[in-house]
Amino acid sequence: MLQTALHFSHTLLKEIVQVGDVVVDATMGNGNDTAFLAELVGSTGLVYAFDIQEQALINTEKKITELGLNNQTILLQQGHETVGKTIPEETELTAAIFNLGYLPKSDKQIITKPDTTKKALDALVARLKRKGRIILVVYYGHAGGEAELALVQKYSQQLAQEEYSVLTYQFINQKNNPPILFCIEKK
Repeated sequence: MLQTALHFSHTLLKEIVQVGDVVVDATMGNGNDTAFLAELVGSTGLVYAFDIQEQALINTEKKITELGLNNQTILLQQGHETVGKTIPEETELTAAIFNLGYLPKSDKQIITKPDTTKKALDALVARLKRKGRIILVVYYGHAGGEAELALVQKYSQQLAQEEYSVLTYQFINQKNNPPILFCIEKK
């Protein structure tokens, strides 16, 4: 059976993230990706997790505490556009993941935006190590979502093919704007 975009994102991360790696959850939300990444990097790795909403931080902290993953996570209540200022420039990243849109069961007016996402992508691409991946799961069925989808698509298409491979994964016969997954891999 075909995997959902969310499950496929985890498959793509599992293939490359190893114990001791440094990774980013650019949109921590309810903490599912943060916890998943923290398990992959183990106690010697590090997950930087970003979100502007206090509720996301509370939800994620609760989840990683229950799972005993606090030591390998840094939770930041700030936007992913601050990645460049927060993560040391010399830090090589194995992976990053975004779930673009809004926090489920929350204020649907608080959404990720094209300009902040572009800033985050610029910083992450610069720190991505060889064979590293940036995964973007784009939920676009809300006001502002189409603009962000357009930005991610344009950004991905403009990456030099000599340096990056970019994959898109989507279901084209489903209703209600199913998310589209983008995977940027550094060669």
